[in-house]
Amino acid sequence: MKHGKKFNHLGRKAAHRKSMLANMACSLIEHKRIKTTLAKAKALRIYIEPLITKSKKDTTHSRRIVFSYLKQKNAISELFGEISTKVFNRSGGYIRILKLGNRLGDNAQMAYVEFVDYNEDYISDKPKRKKSRRTRKKNQNNSLDNTILEEKSVEDKAVKEQSVDDKAVKEQSVDDKAVKEQSVDDKAVKEQSVEDKAIKEQPVEDKAVKEQPVEDKAVKEQPVEDKAIKEQPVEDKDVENKQESMDEKNKKENN
Repeated sequence: MKHGKKFNHLGRKAAHRKSMLANMACSLIEHKRIKTTLAKAKALRIYIEPLITKSKKDTTHSRRIVFSYLKQKNAISELFGEISTKVFNRSGGYIRILKLGNRLGDNAQMAYVEFVDYNEDYISDKPKRKKSRRTRKKNQNNSLDNTILEEKSVEDKAVKEQSVDDKAVKEQSVDDKAVKEQSVDDKAVKEQSVEDKAIKEQPVEDKAVKEQPVEDKAVKEQPVEDKAIKEQPVEDKDVENKQESMDEKNKKENN
């Protein structure tokens, strides 16, 4: 029964399948790129990538384990020499599969299998990112969540900037009010100083008013002098009358 056997048998028995994959792995190590069917390419990737990971530790134990799979000394020396140093900083995904068209005859889908670090057309100087092991659905959900979070962060930034601008406007209005109040206070101080000057000048006017009654008294005394002048002619008349009466008496005595 075929329970739990999900890998592709490739239409071969187990021994035939293992020897075929070993030969394909040795060819890939030697030439760095081979052309085969898509099904065999996918099976080869599962077969050879654990061996490449083993080659990062250059020990006798690791070499014997890899040799039990490949059975070729030249391939082992090449794998533990040049290839292991080339892929040392890579944590996985050493093989790339490039799909091609269908093959004439049986119409099988063809593909290239190559080492990632040996294809100069795809190598760039950009820093490598760590690959996550999440599924596509989670990645899609995470991308949607990230876009939503980015939009929310942009909106929050806009709201914060707007609030900052409003605060600045309010502070400016408060400053303007303070300046206006200060100008009003200055005007009040000036008016108060003018009133103080008026109050200081008022006693001088009061003194002038006080001096004015003295002049009024002098004016009032002047009519008294006029009365005295008027009374002086009365006295002169009395003197003349007396003199006339004395003259008349003298005349009478002489007669």
